[in-house]
Amino acid sequence: MPRTALYAGSFDPVTNGHLDVVRHAVRLADKLIIAIGLHPGKAPLFSAEERLAMLDETCAPLAREAKCELACITFADLVVQTAKRAGATMLIRGLRDGTDLDYEMQMAGMNGAMAPGIQTVFLPASPAVRPITATLVRQIALMGGDVSNFVPASVAALLKAKRTAKSGA
Repeated sequence: MPRTALYAGSFDPVTNGHLDVVRHAVRLADKLIIAIGLHPGKAPLFSAEERLAMLDETCAPLAREAKCELACITFADLVVQTAKRAGATMLIRGLRDGTDLDYEMQMAGMNGAMAPGIQTVFLPASPAVRPITATLVRQIALMGGDVSNFVPASVAALLKAKRTAKSGA
């Protein structure tokens, strides 16, 4: 039976931290589904289509190298419902620090109660990417800061274009 894992997040934008998780996840699964959560109460910087394109461009090479099938999707319901529909038996979650662990343990407990057949797998962040969050990357980029150490070059270019569009320059 193929091992299918689901890695959910907002990916607004895709960061080197996300890629670190994907690099490890593709070694654990035969198929990795990266799922972008769409929430009506949130106004992301990048559209769902832009985020899907970013994920495909940056994650597909990692999956190919590991001989892991990759799919990028969106969802607007519970992660466990999406995982069930996709046939996933693993939820992949990245951990940067103890704060992440506390929150993710609660989520894993609730998800496990709702879907006992789906196991949450925690992947610790590599030291170089631990401080990276998409929120901080967005803030730095929109204020004209250099985010090249935190995101792939293609994503840095997209962030720069968003900043230029927002400033009207």
